[in-house]
Amino acid sequence: MKTLNLNENTTIPILGLGTWKLTGTECVEMVSKALEIGYRHIDTADAYGNHREISRAIKESRVPREELFITSKLWRTNMHARDVIEAGKRTLDELGIEYLDLFLIHWPNRSVPIAETLEAMNTLKEEGLVKALGVSNFTINHLKDAFETEVEITNNQIEFHPSLNQRELKDFCDSNGITVTGYSPFARGEDLDIPQLQEITESHETTVPQVILSWLMQKNIIAIPKASSEKHLQDNFASLKWELSPEELATIDAINHEPNRTVSPLWADFEY
Repeated sequence: MKTLNLNENTTIPILGLGTWKLTGTECVEMVSKALEIGYRHIDTADAYGNHREISRAIKESRVPREELFITSKLWRTNMHARDVIEAGKRTLDELGIEYLDLFLIHWPNRSVPIAETLEAMNTLKEEGLVKALGVSNFTINHLKDAFETEVEITNNQIEFHPSLNQRELKDFCDSNGITVTGYSPFARGEDLDIPQLQEITESHETTVPQVILSWLMQKNIIAIPKASSEKHLQDNFASLKWELSPEELATIDAINHEPNRTVSPLWADFEY
């Protein structure tokens, strides 16, 4: 599987399994099946409440730890230094692993100085508990604030799909050496009915989810679709086997929709 560099010691697989809203037995089953299919990148977060289920699936899979890439995220109420350290170590304990490959700030919280949060996260990295640091749901201005801390930021996980093509933010991340992970790649199912995407499936005899994932990955955007059935796990993974033409990529890039943001909680800070 294609990987992207995060830092000199860490690469991230371009396709992973998102686990938001996967809990209990379903989470164990889906992560186990994903690892059996060939997924090696698992994305979770403290707020998802499924670390222990993911730990069980990893242990039962017997896939060596060094073959896995595990991302988790720090919740916005744990941004003070002491809370960062506690949450990071608790996350490792719940996941049953010795280090995280990538640790992200889940949402910006400007009521806490970003330097305090990132410097505490960097302490975890210096202790070998985290390999790479990043953020999620950060705008360009949030990123500029983070740069002032001089802590290395390697990834920004943002909502990205054909009806929310965040070109300007992606270009800014590219120009500053930050990889982009796209979550909710199907806009919670809303993009599956876009006519241009359905037309492309006919020439490739494939599915709209595969078309979207291929589009993202060919743009060097890491994709982390959630799946709640083996069929969807298999279908998403099959997107690795083929590519869109330059003309098809351009067609998707040109989809003219009002920005369709499907994840916008009360605490979001997208206007900053």
